[in-house]
Amino acid sequence: MFPGRMTLSPPGPPSGPPEELQELQELAFIERPIRRSLKTAEEIDQLTVDEDLNDVERAVYLLSVGQEVQRASVISNLPSLVRQNPAETFRRVVPKVREVLNGAGAEIQLAAATSFLTILQDDIILIHTHTYSILKTVLLHLNHRDTVVSSAWLETLLSAINALPKETIKQEVLNPLLYQSQLSHSLQARLAACRILGKASCKFDSLIVKKELLPLARSLSRDTESEVRVCMCRQLESMARAIGVEDTRTELLPELLELAGDEESSVRLAAFDSIISLMEMMDGDDRLHLLVPLVMSACDASSQVDEGVMVSLSFQFGKLCSGLAGSLSEEQKTFLLQKFQVLCITGLPTEENQMDVGESTLIRCNCCYNLPAMVAFVDPAHFLCDIHPSFSGLCSDPEVSVRRSVAASFHQVVKLLESNVHVVHKELLLLLQDSALEVLDALMNHLDETLELVLSRGDNLILDNKLPELLSALLSAEQKVGSSLRWRLHEKLLHRYSCLSRLLPGELLHQTFSARIFIILTTNKVLPVQKEAARTFCTFLRYNRKQEQRQEMMERLIQDLAQGRSYWNRLRFLDVCEIATEIFSRKYFNKHFLIPALELVHDPVANVRYKLCQLLPRLRSSLRLPADKLLLQKLDFCVQKFLCREKDKDVVAMIRKTVLELDKLDLSEPFHKRHDWDLLDQKKEKEEMLLLEMLERQQSDGKLNSDKHMERKRRDSKTSLSSAKSMSVSSSTGSSSSGKETRKAKLSRSRSLSSQPTSSKPVNSDRPLKVKDLSGSSGLGKSTRDDSVTTAHFTLTTQSTSSMPVLIRSKTTSLLDQASLLEQREHRKSTLDHRTGNRDQRNHMMEHRTSSLEEREHRTSTLDHRDHRTSTLGQRSKTMERGSGMKDSQSRKLSMNRKSNSLQSE
Repeated sequence: MFPGRMTLSPPGPPSGPPEELQELQELAFIERPIRRSLKTAEEIDQLTVDEDLNDVERAVYLLSVGQEVQRASVISNLPSLVRQNPAETFRRVVPKVREVLNGAGAEIQLAAATSFLTILQDDIILIHTHTYSILKTVLLHLNHRDTVVSSAWLETLLSAINALPKETIKQEVLNPLLYQSQLSHSLQARLAACRILGKASCKFDSLIVKKELLPLARSLSRDTESEVRVCMCRQLESMARAIGVEDTRTELLPELLELAGDEESSVRLAAFDSIISLMEMMDGDDRLHLLVPLVMSACDASSQVDEGVMVSLSFQFGKLCSGLAGSLSEEQKTFLLQKFQVLCITGLPTEENQMDVGESTLIRCNCCYNLPAMVAFVDPAHFLCDIHPSFSGLCSDPEVSVRRSVAASFHQVVKLLESNVHVVHKELLLLLQDSALEVLDALMNHLDETLELVLSRGDNLILDNKLPELLSALLSAEQKVGSSLRWRLHEKLLHRYSCLSRLLPGELLHQTFSARIFIILTTNKVLPVQKEAARTFCTFLRYNRKQEQRQEMMERLIQDLAQGRSYWNRLRFLDVCEIATEIFSRKYFNKHFLIPALELVHDPVANVRYKLCQLLPRLRSSLRLPADKLLLQKLDFCVQKFLCREKDKDVVAMIRKTVLELDKLDLSEPFHKRHDWDLLDQKKEKEEMLLLEMLERQQSDGKLNSDKHMERKRRDSKTSLSSAKSMSVSSSTGSSSSGKETRKAKLSRSRSLSSQPTSSKPVNSDRPLKVKDLSGSSGLGKSTRDDSVTTAHFTLTTQSTSSMPVLIRSKTTSLLDQASLLEQREHRKSTLDHRTGNRDQRNHMMEHRTSSLEEREHRTSTLDHRDHRTSTLGQRSKTMERGSGMKDSQSRKLSMNRKSNSLQSE
């Protein structure tokens, strides 16, 4: 089987092609031994610090003899030292830092500027002496030769101005500023002076700003360098707010208008932005005579492809139109509207003047930002003819950033349109079906507001069959996001879709969205998405108004999640329970969720039992005694089972922790918190009761319709029975099996006897039957409905029969009189029974109408009606007993008459 063994040759030099040998040599070079330590023993001794030193002493030691990396580390850690021990830090560490900064490199300079800025912004310093010490350090390094370092120290100085007193600022900052603003100083120093002027003007009153700071600002705004003029022009806005409206009109507006005509476009742009920012401080005359001509000239200049002016104009366009709406003529409004339409297509291939792609895209994005202001400017009633073409073009723009910008402002446009919201239905579908997820992300930020406005005001959606298109677009957007890796966007989308429970009919929502949300809940692998899907599904379940659909949704939760084969689904059911405690009332949660959750104590997977242990305090907080005593016993049994039978160590540790939390929950729960929870729970329960009443009302309406249908059938059967009665009266030979038909046959025979008294044969032939009926009528075998009116009409029948003429012999006459008396009594009883039946039917109809208003009152009235009928039965039974007694007395009298007649005949 093994013909030979493999012999191992001793290792030798590698053989093969030269390329392989070169690769082997490179690998050997890579695998050479690596140096174990990057520092020598001497370097380690230099970096070693005594462990007995505290933080301040260690910082002083490292700043004194440490290396540069150690000094940078100490300076970066300076804010934490100030928080721990501010007095010792400023007394011992900060002077050392100031010494280290003299001649230090850019890295340490930036670290120091950042640390001092953090100390000033976090309000760590409690006394102004510490701020003053920082100010001295900042002023020493403000004019550093490195531009990045000097800018960092300038930011620290501007932050220190907010924390310093006025006198310190005036002496230490503003006095050197007069010297630095001269032309002999560097450009960097003059730019710093402009920013310091703008920041310091907010600390002083208007008089000091006007006398001391404004002349310095004028000189800087007339600097030979355009950068200085631009920087000073941007600081004039803060100075204008410091000196007030009147001084701004007389002192600063002429200066800004002069800068607006500067030869440099950057200066003109800065002046233009500053003037627009101060528009709220101008009165109507200034706006009409100063600002309107400036805006019109800027619009004319922008047509000459001045990109900077066009970008600024596109950003400020909505603010300009809104602020100047009362000062513009109709021609000027039309001109501005046309200018906005031109800006919306800037840079597109259809335009003649081509610009830089980045600048043109920014202009169109700015137009999207100003869309709501422009809709308000032209009046929403004219949106379709004035703004809609530009709006539609921006929604289908080739650049993703433009479509994202218009999606971000879509909800504001919808709010302004009000009843005309249906005109942007096509654009909403375009954005929902956009291929770029960035557009959907921007649209989802306010999608709930947009859908609420569209579905509540857009009555034409259903009439124009636009609602199915919108629902299809929403579903396709969810599928597109769900198939991507943007799980945060998917979570946001599901959160926004929860508003559909208030906007769509329950049947439509159940058919289109509930199944999809449940699929996401059971199949998605991202936990935040699953939890958001669970929240949305519970929201749909809460606001569904059809009992069958609610039952179906609840059964799917129990069967697919709580009793699912995968432990992952059972874990999701516990997440659903946690969310359900926030959405549903305690009553609903305890009825539908609590028992399935507690049954997971028997779950074979330890992770499920561990999750249940975590959830037990929340489940316990949903119980209230004494109403939930049985549920509390089940929960306690669940806890005992965990304590007695659990073997997994993690679950045991968790249940012990949970037991302590349950004890705290029972003993130390604040009353005011319980009161707030109870009020919120009562509100939820009230809403759920209203939903149930609506469900019962719908069901009762359907039941009432079915009862009406049955009543019609009953009336038809009554009519057929009445026709049968008339036929039985005309033909005396008819017979029936029921009790009522027997009485009707007897009534017809009595009428035939009374109408033909001379015929003896029919009487003799019917005699045995009458005697039999007489004996039966004396008993209690009659029905309760037949005996209800016997007493009321018994005397009437005796009076009517006593007046009948005697046409037959005494014996036969007495029997026939008695028979006719009984038959007439039965006839009247049947008539009254029929009337009583009609009356009962009417009462029954009234009760059904009452039940449509309130089901509970219907049940109570039904019970009262039954009690009344029971009492009526008792009265009828008593009446029958009296009637039977009277019949017995009459039979005795009849027997006595027979004996007397027999004696007389003898």
